[in-house]
Amino acid sequence: MNARSEQILSELRHLLSEMSDGGSVGPSVYDTARALQFHGNVTGRQDAYAWLIAQQQADGGWGSADFPLFRHAPTWAALLALQSADPLPSAADAVQAATRFLERLPDPYAHAVPEDAPIGAELILPQLCAEAASLLDGVAFPRHLALLPLRQACLVKLRAMATLPSGHPLLHSWEAWGTSPSTACPDHDGSIGISPAATTAWRAQAVTQESTPQVGRADAYLQAASRATRSGIEGVIPNVWPINVFEPCWSLYTLHLAGLFTHPALAEAVHVIVLQLDARLGVRGLGPSLHFAADADDTAIALCVLRLAGRERAVDALRHFECGELFVTFPGERNASVSTNIHALHALRLLGKPTAGTTAYVEANRNPQGLWDNEKWHVSWLYPTAHAVAALAQGKPQWRDERALAALLRAQRNDGGWGAGRASTFEETAYALFALHVMDGSEEATGRRRIALAVARALEWMLARHAAHPLPQTPLWIGKELYCPTRVVRVAELAGLWLALHWGQRALAEAAGAVP
Repeated sequence: MNARSEQILSELRHLLSEMSDGGSVGPSVYDTARALQFHGNVTGRQDAYAWLIAQQQADGGWGSADFPLFRHAPTWAALLALQSADPLPSAADAVQAATRFLERLPDPYAHAVPEDAPIGAELILPQLCAEAASLLDGVAFPRHLALLPLRQACLVKLRAMATLPSGHPLLHSWEAWGTSPSTACPDHDGSIGISPAATTAWRAQAVTQESTPQVGRADAYLQAASRATRSGIEGVIPNVWPINVFEPCWSLYTLHLAGLFTHPALAEAVHVIVLQLDARLGVRGLGPSLHFAADADDTAIALCVLRLAGRERAVDALRHFECGELFVTFPGERNASVSTNIHALHALRLLGKPTAGTTAYVEANRNPQGLWDNEKWHVSWLYPTAHAVAALAQGKPQWRDERALAALLRAQRNDGGWGAGRASTFEETAYALFALHVMDGSEEATGRRRIALAVARALEWMLARHAAHPLPQTPLWIGKELYCPTRVVRVAELAGLWLALHWGQRALAEAAGAVP
């Protein structure tokens, strides 16, 4: 166990030390497809097209069959990109399979908009649908009618603004509404709204106007974003980049959930990140990137991390996002986020502020089993559940919730892991362990034995699947499609395994009844 623990700590140190390069994010079907379409030239992009075709599922669509709500954008985008790639082997077959898939795919936006719809769905999906309809006339595609009034209202709002300020949230979906490069300007990193798809769309329009210096900055950004996927394929890009605030914030918060935040082996790496966050957090808060709009989620997690590090910061930055008794992630967003309010609750409790209204909101937003789901930033219920348990238990040593505990234990799969889809994942199993670790502290002997059995099974599952330094592959985070912030996920996986290892020996003894 000691050798494996040292290996885990060593990899964690390495991951934390790398978090000054803008962040690591897995490749995106949607953004890569949009970039290929906007690039408009198959020559020099054959490898990216081949990658795109290789991501197509057996049913003809793109994206995980476990989460159909998030398959529309990548499938529409891939279809449109491949429609103009006739010279490539397999492109025509991929288009035919995608067309059949979309004809069969139920339309979740026919009558209403789901609470957990992807980012920018109201702008992006109607635009993609219209483009496909003009190319493939007569095909019975989903029409996303419930999104049309939302798109129209947003376009009216946008027409009233000549140019959006750099980092404005709506710039993240510029590819779905931008009609002139003059409506946006690349930020310090060269991006339009930290979105590779938006940046490629803007670049394509800027080239026609010979805006050479700005195009050069966009090119440099897209090359850096492509490197962040670690795919090694030019033109394959991520869903969002950079994430140089989100990545370190969530990683340190995860270390806290696993009891690793103050571990001596990580102290130096943690200290460096804390100093950076302390310097970056201003009166308006923080966003996922240094040059993107501040939001309540990143601001709350940053406040949590700084308070855990012993740095006193005023709560004022978070108050900008307060709306009645809840917190909105961005001002004017369509619907509130459960996890944003969970993180705001955790920050407020760590800072010793009143939390009655936020606590009531978090408690009220459970499902009938007592767990938290229908989350707009992560597709798995295990993510908000782990964070909610930590937030509700903060400062309350005797906090316990039998309903949530029973549901969490019931959800463990026969193989020992947890997962919201058809298979267990390392990331989600780690979240389950974080929640159980909090719950274990206030349980009586019987409850602790139940937890111990679950931990022992989870440890066995994790040990059988752990390998040093692999990149996580399963996209569970909600953007314009599901994506994977690879370092954030890897930190969670390693922290969960470390927790299971150090807790597992005692858990095994308790499961056998050796410890009262």
